[in-house]
Amino acid sequence: MRHQLFINGKFVDAVSGETLATLNPHDNSEIAQVSMAGKEDIDLAVAAAEKAFPVWSRMSAMERGRILLRLADLIEANAEDLARLETMDTGHPIRDTRFLDVPRTAGTFRYFGGMADKFQGEQIPVEAGFLNYTLREPVGVVGQVVPWNFPLMFTSWKMGPALAAGNSIVLKPAEITPLTTLRIAELMSEAGMPDGVVNIVPGLGSVAGQYIAEHERIAKIAFTGSTATGRRVVQASSGNLKKVQLELGGKGANIVFSDADLDQAVHGSLQAIFHNQGQACIAGSRIVLHESIARAFLDKFLPIAQSIRMGNPIAPETEMGPLTSIQHKERVLSFVEVAKEQGGEVLLGGKAGEGDLAHGCYVMPTVVKAASSSDRVAQEEVFGPFATVMTFKTDEEALAIANGTQYGLGGGLWTKDLQRAHKFAREMKSGMVWINCYKRVNPGSPFGGVGVSGYGREMGFDAMREYTQVKSVWVNVDAKVPPFYPR
Repeated sequence: MRHQLFINGKFVDAVSGETLATLNPHDNSEIAQVSMAGKEDIDLAVAAAEKAFPVWSRMSAMERGRILLRLADLIEANAEDLARLETMDTGHPIRDTRFLDVPRTAGTFRYFGGMADKFQGEQIPVEAGFLNYTLREPVGVVGQVVPWNFPLMFTSWKMGPALAAGNSIVLKPAEITPLTTLRIAELMSEAGMPDGVVNIVPGLGSVAGQYIAEHERIAKIAFTGSTATGRRVVQASSGNLKKVQLELGGKGANIVFSDADLDQAVHGSLQAIFHNQGQACIAGSRIVLHESIARAFLDKFLPIAQSIRMGNPIAPETEMGPLTSIQHKERVLSFVEVAKEQGGEVLLGGKAGEGDLAHGCYVMPTVVKAASSSDRVAQEEVFGPFATVMTFKTDEEALAIANGTQYGLGGGLWTKDLQRAHKFAREMKSGMVWINCYKRVNPGSPFGGVGVSGYGREMGFDAMREYTQVKSVWVNVDAKVPPFYPR
């Protein structure tokens, strides 16, 4: 288990010697003391990335792809090690890290490994006598900041397209969940990644993250996290007008119409809110039910939610583990009181884990019926196993509720009406819409939001565009150039 900074192909202590404990959220026991990067460390990482950039960007796209494909193979070969490390550091149940997080991480690197030599410019028809074509060029040294809820998977989402496009990287994992990202750094070296192309600098957001956003020699910053921090990233980036990509908060509306397949909608909605303890920006945290089926839906939904097996995330039978930190546990529980104060009704949960779970960061599956769609629990991102239930009478009311927050990341609906499905897909103010499913992601499908949920896209060809810039080239093929002063 590595717990130092990874700069220029080597694991090194922070210049200051500062460390921070990373804790197991199951019982808050210490796993390791992890080096915390300061400004001097970020400068060293940027210098290493600058030196490596010409080597990496001029390497053939096919060879860059081969290295990413080898990395995907190594991730699969070390799958159990990575899954257990991710579970221990985040609280994400081992059943999910084994069968979702690790395979998705390998799959993302494999997708962009295959993309590296298939991303191309265009030839543009212009006036006779001239050839005009475009080049897609890497932006240079890229700063990346990944959050604590899916650190392993988001590392691949950030690194995959940036590396395939030819950029070099300075990446800051969340200070409380850095271990799998550091393990990926080891595997990258084993895959043949040149020194300095990828640099991993765990550190405090207010120190390392802020300085990456401000750094004059970083050409782009890609950030995933809260909307409040995203605003600070934009402000900090203005010094050199660096390119900015933001994937921020969400408050997903999960709408169930009267004609929905109720069993399918119930099970899909459980996954939408309780997977990874609800710690997902795309979580279906607002369950919006047609009044005619609301009681029937809840009669099925609540008993299953109550039966979710909570426990040590390393146990294979565990379905829901702890939240990732004690501070976040307290924040999520505070919304129970907020709901009560505004007239909401707690239908399920609303309490911390009990018995053997009392010493960890556990929160029981919680369902609250909001008094109004304007209540704080229906407007603010709770980011936990906390579902807010509302009802509607008409399609117009359902759409108004769905679009009635400042967020616009993801949302879904359950219906057999094809015309309604396409209408809502078009009219929901959201970067992603799921119909008769929820929280589906794939390396080939663009991921991102609108409004205060950010801008730019992860995944697919759109992500490659985010990590390149267009150069237009004009060639005079056979056009006569007139004299400067016609005679």
